[in-house]
Amino acid sequence: MNTTDFLVNFRQMTKLHESILKQICEQYRLSLIEATIISFLYNNPGKDTAGDIVELRMLSKGNVSHAVELLIQKDLLRRTPDGNDRRKIHLSLMPAATAITDKIAKAQDSLYAQLFQGLSDNDRKEFDRLNSLVAENAKNAMKKL
Repeated sequence: MNTTDFLVNFRQMTKLHESILKQICEQYRLSLIEATIISFLYNNPGKDTAGDIVELRMLSKGNVSHAVELLIQKDLLRRTPDGNDRRKIHLSLMPAATAITDKIAKAQDSLYAQLFQGLSDNDRKEFDRLNSLVAENAKNAMKKL
Protein backbone atom coordinates (compact mmCIF):
# COMPACT_ATOMS: atom_id res chain seq x y z
CA MET A 1 0.00 0.00 0.00
CA ASN A 2 1.37 3.41 -0.87
CA THR A 3 1.01 6.54 1.25
CA THR A 4 -1.82 7.95 -0.84
CA ASP A 5 -3.89 4.77 -0.56
CA PHE A 6 -3.25 4.59 3.17
CA LEU A 7 -4.32 8.20 3.80
CA VAL A 8 -7.28 8.02 1.41
CA ASN A 9 -8.64 4.98 3.25
CA PHE A 10 -8.69 6.85 6.56
CA ARG A 11 -10.15 9.96 4.95
CA GLN A 12 -12.93 7.94 3.30
CA MET A 13 -13.91 6.42 6.65
CA THR A 14 -13.90 9.88 8.22
CA LYS A 15 -16.06 11.26 5.42
CA LEU A 16 -18.48 8.35 5.75
CA HIS A 17 -18.78 8.99 9.49
CA GLU A 18 -19.34 12.71 8.88
CA SER A 19 -22.03 12.01 6.27
CA ILE A 20 -23.91 9.87 8.79
CA LEU A 21 -23.63 12.62 11.40
CA LYS A 22 -24.82 15.22 8.85
CA GLN A 23 -28.08 13.30 8.45
CA ILE A 24 -28.58 13.53 12.20
CA CYS A 25 -27.63 17.22 12.10
CA GLU A 26 -30.42 17.97 9.64
CA GLN A 27 -32.98 16.13 11.74
CA TYR A 28 -32.02 17.84 15.01
CA ARG A 29 -30.84 21.20 13.64
CA LEU A 30 -27.26 20.79 14.80
CA SER A 31 -23.99 21.83 13.24
CA LEU A 32 -21.53 19.07 12.39
CA ILE A 33 -19.26 20.05 15.27
CA GLU A 34 -22.19 19.99 17.71
CA ALA A 35 -23.10 16.46 16.57
CA THR A 36 -19.43 15.49 16.76
CA ILE A 37 -19.23 16.68 20.37
CA ILE A 38 -22.40 14.80 21.32
CA SER A 39 -21.08 11.68 19.59
CA PHE A 40 -17.70 12.03 21.30
CA LEU A 41 -19.17 12.39 24.78
CA TYR A 42 -21.56 9.50 24.18
CA ASN A 43 -18.81 7.19 22.92
CA ASN A 44 -16.02 8.14 25.34
CA PRO A 45 -17.07 7.95 28.99
CA GLY A 46 -14.40 9.50 31.16
CA LYS A 47 -13.16 11.74 28.35
CA ASP A 48 -15.48 14.58 29.18
CA THR A 49 -13.69 17.90 28.93
CA ALA A 50 -13.42 20.32 26.04
CA GLY A 51 -9.67 19.67 26.14
CA ASP A 52 -10.28 15.95 25.62
CA ILE A 53 -12.44 16.71 22.59
CA VAL A 54 -9.86 19.12 21.15
CA GLU A 55 -7.01 16.67 21.68
CA LEU A 56 -8.63 13.42 20.60
CA ARG A 57 -10.77 14.70 17.73
CA MET A 58 -8.12 17.22 16.65
CA LEU A 59 -10.60 20.07 16.48
CA SER A 60 -9.93 23.75 17.05
CA LYS A 61 -10.26 24.91 20.65
CA GLY A 62 -12.32 27.93 19.56
CA ASN A 63 -14.75 25.85 17.50
CA VAL A 64 -15.24 23.36 20.34
CA SER A 65 -15.75 26.16 22.88
CA HIS A 66 -18.36 27.86 20.68
CA ALA A 67 -20.20 24.59 19.97
CA VAL A 68 -20.22 23.67 23.67
CA GLU A 69 -21.86 27.03 24.44
CA LEU A 70 -24.53 26.42 21.80
CA LEU A 71 -25.21 22.91 23.11
CA ILE A 72 -25.59 24.27 26.64
CA GLN A 73 -28.05 26.90 25.37
CA LYS A 74 -30.00 24.10 23.65
CA ASP A 75 -30.13 22.17 26.97
CA LEU A 76 -28.26 19.24 25.41
CA LEU A 77 -25.11 19.64 27.51
CA ARG A 78 -24.16 20.77 30.99
CA ARG A 79 -20.93 21.85 32.66
CA THR A 80 -19.81 20.58 36.05
CA PRO A 81 -16.71 21.91 37.80
CA ASP A 82 -14.21 19.25 38.89
CA GLY A 83 -14.26 18.57 42.63
CA ASN A 84 -10.46 18.67 42.92
CA ASP A 85 -9.40 21.14 40.22
CA ARG A 86 -11.69 24.14 39.77
CA ARG A 87 -10.02 24.97 36.45
CA LYS A 88 -11.24 21.67 35.00
CA ILE A 89 -14.81 21.57 33.70
CA HIS A 90 -16.57 18.29 32.92
CA LEU A 91 -19.19 18.12 30.20
CA SER A 92 -22.15 15.77 30.32
CA LEU A 93 -25.07 15.07 28.07
CA MET A 94 -28.49 16.12 29.29
CA PRO A 95 -31.54 13.84 29.02
CA ALA A 96 -32.73 15.91 26.03
CA ALA A 97 -29.76 14.51 24.07
CA THR A 98 -30.97 10.90 24.42
CA ALA A 99 -32.92 10.88 21.15
CA ILE A 100 -29.80 12.16 19.37
CA THR A 101 -27.46 9.64 20.99
CA ASP A 102 -29.91 6.84 20.14
CA LYS A 103 -29.73 7.88 16.47
CA ILE A 104 -25.94 8.14 16.67
CA ALA A 105 -25.69 4.62 18.13
CA LYS A 106 -27.88 3.16 15.37
CA ALA A 107 -25.97 5.05 12.69
CA GLN A 108 -22.63 3.86 14.06
CA ASP A 109 -23.84 0.26 14.17
CA SER A 110 -24.80 0.58 10.52
CA LEU A 111 -21.45 2.21 9.68
CA TYR A 112 -19.48 -0.58 11.34
CA ALA A 113 -21.60 -3.24 9.65
CA GLN A 114 -20.79 -1.66 6.27
CA LEU A 115 -17.08 -1.18 6.98
CA PHE A 116 -16.53 -4.67 8.36
CA GLN A 117 -18.78 -6.55 5.95
CA GLY A 118 -17.18 -9.89 5.05
CA LEU A 119 -14.79 -9.90 8.02
CA SER A 120 -14.95 -12.66 10.61
CA ASP A 121 -14.93 -11.97 14.35
CA ASN A 122 -11.26 -12.98 14.38
CA ASP A 123 -10.52 -10.61 11.49
CA ARG A 124 -12.24 -7.80 13.40
CA LYS A 125 -10.27 -8.53 16.58
CA GLU A 126 -7.03 -8.56 14.58
CA PHE A 127 -8.00 -5.28 12.90
CA ASP A 128 -8.66 -3.72 16.33
CA ARG A 129 -5.30 -4.96 17.61
CA LEU A 130 -3.39 -3.69 14.58
CA ASN A 131 -5.28 -0.40 14.51
CA SER A 132 -4.38 0.20 18.18
CA LEU A 133 -0.73 -0.56 17.46
CA VAL A 134 -0.60 1.79 14.46
CA ALA A 135 -2.36 4.52 16.47
CA GLU A 136 0.13 4.15 19.32
CA ASN A 137 3.02 4.30 16.86
CA ALA A 138 1.59 7.46 15.32
CA LYS A 139 1.14 9.02 18.75
CA ASN A 140 4.74 8.23 19.67
CA ALA A 141 6.03 9.57 16.35
CA MET A 142 4.12 12.85 16.89
CA LYS A 143 5.83 13.29 20.26
CA LYS A 144 9.20 13.17 18.51
CA LEU A 145 8.34 16.03 16.12
